[in-house]
Amino acid sequence: MSRIGRMPITVPAGVEVNVAAGNVVTVKGPKGTLVKNLHPEMLIEQEGNTILVKRPSDDKEHRALHGMTRALLNNMIIGVNEGFKKELDVNGVGFRVAKEGKNLVMNIGFSHQVIVPEVDGITIDVPGPNKIVISGTDKQMVGQFAAEVREKRPPEPYKGKGIKYVDEVIRRKVGKTGAKK
Repeated sequence: MSRIGRMPITVPAGVEVNVAAGNVVTVKGPKGTLVKNLHPEMLIEQEGNTILVKRPSDDKEHRALHGMTRALLNNMIIGVNEGFKKELDVNGVGFRVAKEGKNLVMNIGFSHQVIVPEVDGITIDVPGPNKIVISGTDKQMVGQFAAEVREKRPPEPYKGKGIKYVDEVIRRKVGKTGAKK
């Protein structure tokens, strides 16, 4: 049995979960509503404020889907209740970020400003000139958007300049030394 898949999901107060035909799951909470099509063969049983995900057989495909289905459902519940966020740091001389309207404007060492528009379901916050906070209800969407922002100027290993996650560790390299005579 999947250790993740057999764990029950507790639904917190204020969150409403509705499972329709074909495993179309709708989760409503204080932060918003999420709808996701989960695999139709997985069995989702709701008893009061707990949800159990079961698999129909021990086939390889069903074993693989068991834990994933439970994790997706759990992330939906956490997202509408608390939300997800990714924090990014911008390192480099003259590198800074600002928010203008719904756009993230970044000066990151290019001859031009890099402008990233805010997407539906994602909010961008800039608490300081070198910090970006991306938040939203959908975990996959938040992570994807954060990766796209980081992709504009990934950190380089010699000076550590670029955009990195707050908890990311950059493996630094030693630069080249002088020529030997």
